[in-house]
Amino acid sequence: MLVLFETPAGYALFNLLDDGKLHKPDELEKAFASSESANKAIKLRAFSKFENTTDAMAAVTGIVEGKVPKNLKKFLDDEIGEAGVKKETLIVGDAKLGASIAKKLGIKVLSDSTTNELLRGIRSQLESLLSGIPSADLRAMQLGLAHSLSRYKLKFSPDKVDTMVVQAISLLDDLDKELNTYAMRVKEWYGWHFPEMSKIVVDNVAYARVVKLMGVRTNAAAADLSTILPEELELQVKTAAEISMGTEISPEDVANITYLCDQVVSLSDYRASLSSYLRQRMNALAPNLTAMVGELVGARLIAHAGSLINLAKYPASTVQILGAEKALFRALKTKHDTPKYGLLFHASLVGQAAPKHKGKMARVVATKASLSARVDALGETTTPDLGISLRAVAENRLRHLEGRAAGISNKSAAKGKPKQDKVELTAGKSYNTAGDAVGAPAVSEEKKEKKEKKDKKEKKGKKDEDAMEVDTAAEAGAETNGEKKKKKKEKREQEDRAADGEERKEKKVSH
Repeated sequence: MLVLFETPAGYALFNLLDDGKLHKPDELEKAFASSESANKAIKLRAFSKFENTTDAMAAVTGIVEGKVPKNLKKFLDDEIGEAGVKKETLIVGDAKLGASIAKKLGIKVLSDSTTNELLRGIRSQLESLLSGIPSADLRAMQLGLAHSLSRYKLKFSPDKVDTMVVQAISLLDDLDKELNTYAMRVKEWYGWHFPEMSKIVVDNVAYARVVKLMGVRTNAAAADLSTILPEELELQVKTAAEISMGTEISPEDVANITYLCDQVVSLSDYRASLSSYLRQRMNALAPNLTAMVGELVGARLIAHAGSLINLAKYPASTVQILGAEKALFRALKTKHDTPKYGLLFHASLVGQAAPKHKGKMARVVATKASLSARVDALGETTTPDLGISLRAVAENRLRHLEGRAAGISNKSAAKGKPKQDKVELTAGKSYNTAGDAVGAPAVSEEKKEKKEKKDKKEKKGKKDEDAMEVDTAAEAGAETNGEKKKKKKEKREQEDRAADGEERKEKKVSH
C-alpha cells in the first residue's frame, strides 16, 4: 500500500510495510512513537522536489482546489506505472484530491477517517523519514509557502487597498475646512475695499477669481468678468464698484489679497481632482456600497470603521448609528431616546425622506449598506449590480412610505369634514280647541300680581337685614381700630417718660 504525502519541499511517496496496522490506531500510535519504529513501519519510496517557489505555489493551489497538478501526475505515472495501477492502493489525505487522482490515473484511492492517524504519524516523524532535507530549511519553506498561499486566498490587489480611501476622505474633509477659512478671510479682507461685492458674488471660488482678475475696484469697468460670472452678475458688480462705500487700499494690500486668492483657487482645483480620485477608488474598492449610499458617505463609513473588512463585520444596527456614538452614550446615560442615524443622515435616500420617515429610511439604508459592504469585502464580484438592485428596493420603500402617508392624510382630511344630518319633514302641531276657557285668564293674572308683591316685600326685608349687619360690623371694626390707636399712644407716652428720666439722671451725675 502506497502513501502520498505533500511537503513544502515536494511530493513524497511512502510504502506502508504492514497494511494491517492501518485499522489498528493503537498500534499505529506505537509505531510512530520514535524515529526508529517509524522507519520500520513505513519506508520512503520516491521524492519529487519542487524546482522553485513558483512551482511549489502552483502545486499547492491546485491541491487546495482539488485538482491534480501536472508535476504530481507525472510523478505518480513514473513511480507507479501501468502495472502498479491495478495492484496498488494509494492513501491520500485530501478527499477531493483523491477523487481527482482516481479519475485521472484509474488507481484505487483510500481517503477516509482511517488514514488520518497514519498521516499524523508521518507528519510527526517527517524529519527522520526525509533525511536529506534539514529541519531549518523545511521550516523556512513552510513559512514562505504559507505566506504565498495566504496572499493567493485573499487575492491581493492594489485596487482593494482601503487605506487610500481612508486617507483621501480625511484629506478631503480637511481641505473643505481650510477652503472655508481662506475664503472667509478673503471676503473679510477685501470687504473693507469693496463690501458690496460679497452680497452679489456668493460663491467663494468665483469671488476669489474676480478679486484676482479685478484687483482694485476702480478696474472693474475695464475688466472682463464674462469668463467667471454671468452677464447679469457682471453688470451688478460693475455698477456697485462705481458707487461703493469702501475704503482705499494700497498696492501692497492688493498683492497680499491676490496671493491669498491664488491659494483659494489652487486648493479648490486640487479638491476637485481629489474628489474624482476618491470616486474612482471607491468604485474599484466597494462598487456596491458606492451605488447604495454614494462615494462620500461610503468612504466616511469605511474611514470611521477603520477598514472595509471591519465595516463588513458590523451589524446593520451599528452601521445605522455609526458616527453618532457620543449621542448614543449620552442617551443611554440620561435614559433618553437613542439616535436614529449617524453618518447615514447625509445619504441621499435618507435626505429625501420626510422628517417623520427619516428613522425608518435610515434603518432600511443601513441594512442594504451592510449587505453591500459584505459583498464588496468578501465577494469576488467587481460590478455594482447588487448595490443598484438594493438601492431600487430602498427607493420603493421610500415611495411606499410617502404614498401611505399621503393616503392617511387624505383619509384624515375626509374624516375631519362635518357630516350634514338628514332633515326629516314632520307635520306641524295643530290648534287645541280644548284649551279655550272663559274667565280663566283674569283669575291667573290676580294670582301673579299678589305673588309679585309678596316677593318684593321679602327682598326688601332681606336688604334691610344685610344693611344692619354691615353697620354693626363697621362699628365693631371702628371700635377695634380706636382701641389699637389708644394702646399705641399710651406706649409712646411711656417711652417718652422713660427717656426723660434717663436724661435727668445723666444731668445729675454730670453736676
